[in-house]
Amino acid sequence: MVLRQNILITGASSGLGEGMARQFAARGRNLALCARRTERLDDLAAELRDAYPGITVVTRALDVTDHARVFDVFEEFRTELGRLDRVIVNAGLGKGQPVGAGRFDANLQTLETNLVGAVAQIEAAAGIFREQRDGHLAVISSFMALRGFPRNLTAYSASKAGISAFAEGARLELSGHGITVTDVRPGYISSEMTARSTKPNPLMVSAEAGAHALVKAIEAEPKRAYVPSWPWVPLSLAVRLAPGRLLRMFS
Repeated sequence: MVLRQNILITGASSGLGEGMARQFAARGRNLALCARRTERLDDLAAELRDAYPGITVVTRALDVTDHARVFDVFEEFRTELGRLDRVIVNAGLGKGQPVGAGRFDANLQTLETNLVGAVAQIEAAAGIFREQRDGHLAVISSFMALRGFPRNLTAYSASKAGISAFAEGARLELSGHGITVTDVRPGYISSEMTARSTKPNPLMVSAEAGAHALVKAIEAEPKRAYVPSWPWVPLSLAVRLAPGRLLRMFS
């Protein structure tokens, strides 16, 4: 396992991003954290610096749909830390609405953030890694990248399928430049996004357990990782073959 000391995480003010930041800080890694909500982000950074005085934590405000700003912030982080060893493309949202329900705005925002915004992050990270001739890019996609799902998940699953395909192409392109790319596909992990659902979900794991599983998977740097591996690895095989009517169970 390669030690990646300087780690950039987008969408780090809450949810999976915050959980991963806590896990990596406990491992003694330096962190570059960015998100739209700077108050929560700065509170997290201060807490981590107090808890782990040996690490460096730097922050920036970033909306990943401001594409030019993505490139600027990533370069600023590299300057502050000296180099970037790993970039975790995590910022995203789950705001989709049923097709034809008059909410194209919500579906567009989901696609712009989860797909185009993620592509901007990948491009910015890959440019830095090409110059360094080294680095690890971890793209947080979703189990929902496997198929098209109905209802509120249609735009979300499309955005995640798109970014998983982009990550695979990037991996093939960048492998000759000393750059590793991992397509990370979480299942149901408790977060602000999942808290909006009123349905009980027996497959949901806690935020802490989910963050631990994510970091463990990212540290191993595989091509693709379903997280947690149980039950999402066997479910990934089943969902590929499932008839369309069964996909409603996930939405």
